[in-house]
Amino acid sequence: MEEMFHKKSEAVRRLVEAAEEAHLKHEFDADLQYEYFNAVLINERDKDGNFLELGKEFILAPNDHFNNLPVNISLSDVQVPTNMYNKDPAIVNGVYWSESLNKVFVDNFDRDPSLIWQYFGSAKGFFRQYPGIKWEPDENGVIAFDCRNRKWYIQAATSPKDVVILVDVSGSMKGLRLTIAKQTVSSILDTLGDDDFFNIIAYNEELHYVEPCLNGTLVQADRTNKEHFREHLDKLFAKGIGMLDIALNEAFSILSDFNHTGQGSICSQAIMLITDGAVDTYDTIFAKYNWPDRKVRIFTYLIGREAAFADNLKWMACANKGFFTQISTLADVQENVMEYLHVLSRPKVIDQEHDVVWTEAYIDSTLTDDQGPVLMTTVAMPVFSKQNETRSKGILLGVVGTDVPVKELLKTIPKYKLGIHGYAFAITNNGYILTHPELRLLYEEGKKRRKPNYSSVDLSEVEWEDRDDVLRNAMVNRKTGKFSMEVKKTVDKGFRCGALQRSWEIFLPRECNHRRRPA
Repeated sequence: MEEMFHKKSEAVRRLVEAAEEAHLKHEFDADLQYEYFNAVLINERDKDGNFLELGKEFILAPNDHFNNLPVNISLSDVQVPTNMYNKDPAIVNGVYWSESLNKVFVDNFDRDPSLIWQYFGSAKGFFRQYPGIKWEPDENGVIAFDCRNRKWYIQAATSPKDVVILVDVSGSMKGLRLTIAKQTVSSILDTLGDDDFFNIIAYNEELHYVEPCLNGTLVQADRTNKEHFREHLDKLFAKGIGMLDIALNEAFSILSDFNHTGQGSICSQAIMLITDGAVDTYDTIFAKYNWPDRKVRIFTYLIGREAAFADNLKWMACANKGFFTQISTLADVQENVMEYLHVLSRPKVIDQEHDVVWTEAYIDSTLTDDQGPVLMTTVAMPVFSKQNETRSKGILLGVVGTDVPVKELLKTIPKYKLGIHGYAFAITNNGYILTHPELRLLYEEGKKRRKPNYSSVDLSEVEWEDRDDVLRNAMVNRKTGKFSMEVKKTVDKGFRCGALQRSWEIFLPRECNHRRRPA
């Protein structure tokens, strides 16, 4: 299994080296004209029978390795989110220099024919995928996919973080402003992964925790918690006067107390402030809690078109190593929220920390077996700018990755060495299963097919004998070596119960990042 981890990691590392080298040699040209293969427009013609712009002929052929989908194993193509202009200079330049990845994609596939999808998700928003495949919009003509919202991108691009989101619900936020604020919070939640912890506080004259049961603490940003908080966002309404000083004091107290407990990410900390204005700079609060070390970054989002209080919000962000942005319409939300990821990635970029990350198991709807969509995990690594004028600023170019079917992990297990009652399994740093013989897929009620929004299964749900999570905690805390525990086992078809000593041996693959490696 370790050898397989190594092969996949090396494939991704080759992509990183090629991407950074290509960007180093490229000089940005605002007037660059470049016809690339747009994944949505390829092979599309106008009413006169001519190929559309960015939709040149792109040869596709069914391939059994890719579930007989029509693909091009010689070239990659590029998907651009619907809300972005596909000929924006930043997009065109990025697509141009990343074209050099085609050779590495093909070379990786030749070296390791078990590879599935390989891709580069750009910080600018475009997504280069190999092998090339045509993307179909939904019934509304929209492709909502944005690679920067995917777990593999978020985990590779940033360090784990503790986040408190402050939302202004004073009377001036009524109407469209509150709608934009709620959408901004939802978009921030999209950028949080299982390594992150968060809470949301609405404020006017008083503090209103979006989930009152979680007063004064942070929770893990897993799918269930994020959806729960989203449901409570609809209950927010605007009234009264905004007392930002109370909210800032509470946010700093939560982050400080949570950090001292040793829980959470034990890494980056941030306060996200969403408001239509601030009447003060609140420097006394920052002096009390955050200066001179400035360990907590402040990100400010000014809602609305008015710029009367912009200077105060800009000062707050700049004085606390954060970022300021103004969001005037719902269409502005996605791109403006993404800006904070660039700031949080800067320490990794400056230190050139090319950490390899592995995601938990998830359902891939594009590939199927005889039981439906297959379980997949992703190995990813960040790509940094090495140009001299940008290196000191810490510019993240994007993230490269490749998908690994869980069944490929199972093939690496030497069952003949484990014995008749032995088995092997792997988990992520959060305790989620990559592979386990007792992993049971979730089915839709009344249907014999897997749930499309398959949630990852925790080790404690299958190793039920580990009632006190002794084994799980040892693995999550990266303790290696042999480990034994007395368990009770039923025999004679459940008629008798006996105690026996069960042993496990834990190891950490050498190819994986110390914070996110599987065990």
